[in-house]
Amino acid sequence: MGNEKIFAMEFAKIYPLLIAKAEKKGRSRAEVDEVTCWLTGYAPEDLARFLTESLPYGDFFRKAPQMNENRSLITGSVCGVKLAEIEDPLMLELRRLDKLVDELAKGKPMEKILRRQEK
Repeated sequence: MGNEKIFAMEFAKIYPLLIAKAEKKGRSRAEVDEVTCWLTGYAPEDLARFLTESLPYGDFFRKAPQMNENRSLITGSVCGVKLAEIEDPLMLELRRLDKLVDELAKGKPMEKILRRQEK
């Protein structure tokens, strides 16, 4: 599937799949919302509203209020693709969210998922 097709898919169709992936492994929708809000700067109320609107997935990331400055600390692979090798900046943001949800599903602690710095 081409990038443009993915970017055009509705957030309301994709986000429930991310939630289901996490819930299947014993994590919660609230945790998926937390990592999504951490990455994008949206509030949980925004996410709930987007589930009732016709918002393209690409626009969800393009219009994000404040992409987290620590998102570059998200490394590794998603679906066999190394994040460092993704050239399209928008696709990289989509895959970063996928990676965060994967880490949730694998049972990683929230502090590590959110790349919180030690003080």
